[in-house]
Amino acid sequence: MGATAWLTLLLTHPLEFRTLLQFWLFHEQKRDITSMKEHATSGWDRQTMRRCWEFLDMTSRSFSAVIKEVEGDLARTICMFYLVLRGLDTIEDDMTISDDVKQPILRSFHKLTITPGWTYNDSGPNEKDRQLLVEYDKVIEEVNLLDPEYKSIILDITEKMENGMADFAHRAATAGATYIDKVEDYDLYCHYVAGLVGEGLSRLFSASKKEVSWLGTQLEISNSMGLLLQKTNIIRDYREDCDDKRYFWPKEIWGKKEYGFREMKDMYLPGAEERAQWVQSEMILDAMRHLTDALDYLRLLKNQSVFTFCAIPATMAIATLDLCFMNPAMFQRNVKIRKAEAASLIMRSVNPRDVAEIFRHHCRSIHAKAVPEDPNFLRISVACGKVEQWCEHNFPSFVRMPSTAGNPPTFDPEDARTSILKKSQEIDQTITQRKRVAQLQEKQGSNGEVKPALVQQGVPWELFAVVGAIFAILLISILGVVWIVVMFSDKF
Repeated sequence: MGATAWLTLLLTHPLEFRTLLQFWLFHEQKRDITSMKEHATSGWDRQTMRRCWEFLDMTSRSFSAVIKEVEGDLARTICMFYLVLRGLDTIEDDMTISDDVKQPILRSFHKLTITPGWTYNDSGPNEKDRQLLVEYDKVIEEVNLLDPEYKSIILDITEKMENGMADFAHRAATAGATYIDKVEDYDLYCHYVAGLVGEGLSRLFSASKKEVSWLGTQLEISNSMGLLLQKTNIIRDYREDCDDKRYFWPKEIWGKKEYGFREMKDMYLPGAEERAQWVQSEMILDAMRHLTDALDYLRLLKNQSVFTFCAIPATMAIATLDLCFMNPAMFQRNVKIRKAEAASLIMRSVNPRDVAEIFRHHCRSIHAKAVPEDPNFLRISVACGKVEQWCEHNFPSFVRMPSTAGNPPTFDPEDARTSILKKSQEIDQTITQRKRVAQLQEKQGSNGEVKPALVQQGVPWELFAVVGAIFAILLISILGVVWIVVMFSDKF
């Protein structure tokens, strides 16, 4: 941003100016891949790897920033993973390539990725990532230098993805299938293009030993992470995709009779604003069913750089869904969250509790914008409630975390759960003390010492029995003496 832009922002959005200034002053870059001490893991000293980092910046500058901050050689591995899949996606998206040419390239892309010298120069002139394929031999060279375990994972995911993409591309080219019909087909497509990315990343995290070994087997929540990000992009890019005649929204949603649309592009026509928002609402509702899975996944991550790498796109996604919800501008142009909000999300996405709070905040915002006239109103409320429930279960709101490290958490005195917690702690403390006394008594008895009698409260019933017996004996004795005296006195 130039000086004029900063001054304009200060005058028009002073709070955003403060946020961006804080980000610029205090947000520290975790690592510099160009420094000499990082060359062993970043590969910056090799011309081919340096070109790969440049390709990463060209394809996605925001995603590039979070990749570069991942620790060790995992950053370089993820960079290559991303570029391989970006090259595959560029082939699949290119509408200028005929199906006869596209099919063999797609279905053998995992083999081409390790074939030295292979490049592709026939992409359409308007494909923004065509240069990546023109110089794909550099990507191939770097992939072949990866650790064998990393390389195996990347090629396995690429093979699965290429076959799924090829199936959808072939169906669209030969069967005239302009639209995705069912929600389950929509989920399957998103699985191939994004869910598999989540699976591959989880396996890479485990292989790097930065995360637990079983993370790579958590396929369902890994898939959900990918689907959340992909579906968010598909919702946000509605107008851009329609202009390019690419239709990813499932007809099962937008083609319902109550919405009254015959073509997906009709939603941005004048007079269709309200019905279009109902469709948009259901699309966002479909994406929201992956929110709690994403939160579960993030809670499993232990390495800070890996957590940040996964958390930032997730918080960007929920913020984007909030921005798109009930926003008619989304049907006219590509909407994006403002830079200041993006900077705030980056600074706050540092631990599971803060990320959960971000999710909760945006779900509350979505719920506040929902209207009863929306056919999806109740289901939107339930989806938001599930996130609230997840947050309360894992990070109860009555627990106040300390502002400085080393201090214990405090509890909200106005919340009834605080009283319950304190009572529970008192009971636990009493039980612990009794167990301790019992252990000490047991220890004394085992050493041959006489165990002290347990102190009882009140007068025991045995005492009453003894006193009663003594009293009865004395009474009988007295009566006996009196009887003897009387008997002998009569004789004399």
